[in-house]
Amino acid sequence: MTRRYWNINLEEMMKAGVHFGHGTRKWNPKMAPYISAKRKGIHITNLTRTARFLSEACDLVFYAASRGKQFLIVGTKNKAADSVARAAIKARCHYVNKKWLGGMLTNWSTTETRLHKFRDLRMEQKTGRLNRLPKRDAAMLKRQLSRLQTYLGGIKYMTGLPDIVIIVDQHEEYTALRECITLGIPTICLIDTNCDPDLADISIPANDDARSSIRLILNKLVFAICEGRSSYIRNP
Repeated sequence: MTRRYWNINLEEMMKAGVHFGHGTRKWNPKMAPYISAKRKGIHITNLTRTARFLSEACDLVFYAASRGKQFLIVGTKNKAADSVARAAIKARCHYVNKKWLGGMLTNWSTTETRLHKFRDLRMEQKTGRLNRLPKRDAAMLKRQLSRLQTYLGGIKYMTGLPDIVIIVDQHEEYTALRECITLGIPTICLIDTNCDPDLADISIPANDDARSSIRLILNKLVFAICEGRSSYIRNP
């Protein structure tokens, strides 16, 4: 796989606070190779290594996108949710940014059933059929539609398991990561100093608590996906 240039520079990452880790008491010893210093009780991530792994991740998603592969981006905590949705929509990826429902991937048949129900209810709302039902029935179905929109809105067009899953915050999304590992789905994980770098296929050491850090990492990956997609369109 030919390496490409993704305009990843250390100064930009420093401005975004990518290098700030967790407190030195909250760390995983496996992260030692990715930590360059301690400062005021905080571990500092080695940005040279971050740049290397981010570049590898960009290469991976570029080539996957150039072959028409499908991506799922997962990040449900408040500081990640908006960035995840924006990134996924821009790159035409599926996403989960509210709550990971256990078995979403490993019990795909149940998820498919929920998605079919979601699509049916959306169609009934669009055609006005819900408003023609008795008020009590309509209210119940609208509540159900609202719940489905919250939890499945980002995967409403997903027709099968994703080819690659991008995860923001390994700890927060551990259930999603385990499901990917079980199914053999390749993962790219944004990991902070309290994470296990061995769990994902590509682990990107970075601050997973700052919106600016999350946004920068996702923007680089999204750019690579978009570049790959345009290559796929030109050379199907």
